[in-house]
Amino acid sequence: MALKAVHVSEVPNLDQIHENASIALYSNRLPQGVDMGKGGFKIPKFTVIGHRGHGMNMLNSGDRRMKAYKENSISSFNTAAAFPLDFVEFDVQVTKDGFPVIFHDNFILSQQNGTIFEKRVTELSLCEFLEYGPQRQTGKTGKSLYRKTKDGKIVSWDVEIDEPSCTLEEAFKQVNPRLGFNIELKFDDYIVYEQDYLVHVLQTILQVVSEHANERPVIFSTFQPDAALIVKKMQSTFPVFFLTNGGTEKYYDVRRNSLEEAHKLCLEGGLEGIVSEVKGIFRNPSVVSKIKESNLSLLTYGKLNNVAEAVYMQYLMGIEGVIVDFVEEITEAVYDMISPKTEDMIMDEELDKVEVIKAKPRFTQRELSFLLKLIPELIQ
Repeated sequence: MALKAVHVSEVPNLDQIHENASIALYSNRLPQGVDMGKGGFKIPKFTVIGHRGHGMNMLNSGDRRMKAYKENSISSFNTAAAFPLDFVEFDVQVTKDGFPVIFHDNFILSQQNGTIFEKRVTELSLCEFLEYGPQRQTGKTGKSLYRKTKDGKIVSWDVEIDEPSCTLEEAFKQVNPRLGFNIELKFDDYIVYEQDYLVHVLQTILQVVSEHANERPVIFSTFQPDAALIVKKMQSTFPVFFLTNGGTEKYYDVRRNSLEEAHKLCLEGGLEGIVSEVKGIFRNPSVVSKIKESNLSLLTYGKLNNVAEAVYMQYLMGIEGVIVDFVEEITEAVYDMISPKTEDMIMDEELDKVEVIKAKPRFTQRELSFLLKLIPELIQ
């Protein structure tokens, strides 16, 4: 991969980019649970999505929920499926020998002779990738697995329920089929990829999806602008969302630096929606109506989505779904807050008594407008 920017607009005949017949045939079938009608892609209800399954791992956190299940593992996905989730989100990369694997970090960290070293996931073969961490074969010990925290500290990847790493194909075969997959197409933020490399990776992933998705709902998302445009050109079945920090961080590629740029990219490329860091939305709430007016869907991610009140505010704003770590708590809160409840009290005729039911918060339009003006100030 060379450090040369090649934008999708510069490539002729991109509609003919895929050569695999099964991908082309599969594009005629739609997944259940989503609507791709004349008005564009629609999410049928407020959606809760499990981040990397049951939640991401933060190994230096004092909260045991962040270290309960190995993120991006079959167990994490199936544990999340026990709750009223619609999707799990996970990260897919392709090994050097052409196998899509589920792993978030760009590098695997391990230890040898007392020294920590790192290897890029995409430069490993599948067999090499699977040697790290717990092993499938009884009695076999895998290579140690470490992780680097945001402050640069190296910590052992220890969780309560550990599990071997998995491939995308295994996830399709072993995860509860009612659970949708939000597949993040993972690329390194600090590499500018050549067009041919992006095409190769995306074709490889689409091949697995086309063969194994069946009726499972699938959404693609990515922070890589050209990858988003290419995967949209390569197939018409699955919605493609552009991931953005919403202006909370800055990148060399200006298309990544604001919600306005994300909105523009989606319109130009015919994408179905945006997944924004929630702080980007709260700092710029007026953009929500512009996105909705364009018939684009809007989802969010970020730590604030583990706070029930922040999730409810987004529901009121018209955001269609949230990616969360605290799956049990947020799915319960969403049910309590947005399930239909027209009265605070109901009469039980059989028992001849009044039963008080939990009422969801209520805001007048004036109060909601005030909150939307206040929140950006609170999270600066």
